[in-house]
Amino acid sequence: MTQQQADSTPRTGAQAVIADALARRSSATPPPAPVDPSRRPDVLFRVRRAPNEQASAWWMVGAFLAVSAAAVLLLNFIPGGH
Repeated sequence: MTQQQADSTPRTGAQAVIADALARRSSATPPPAPVDPSRRPDVLFRVRRAPNEQASAWWMVGAFLAVSAAAVLLLNFIPGGH
């Protein structure tokens, strides 16, 4: 079993850097607002659902048909077909 240290000093370099950054943060600056994962700008089409709620399977069927139609349409532009 591992024995935890009684002091509050970090064990690794990464933890030491984070602890130093938190210690240096000025109390005059307000803490950053919590980021809601469903509102992040780098995530497209994220939807909040209730627990155990699943998306309809028809979305996957529609996506398959759309991608298949786009592939056939683009393949029609390749010369040499009969």
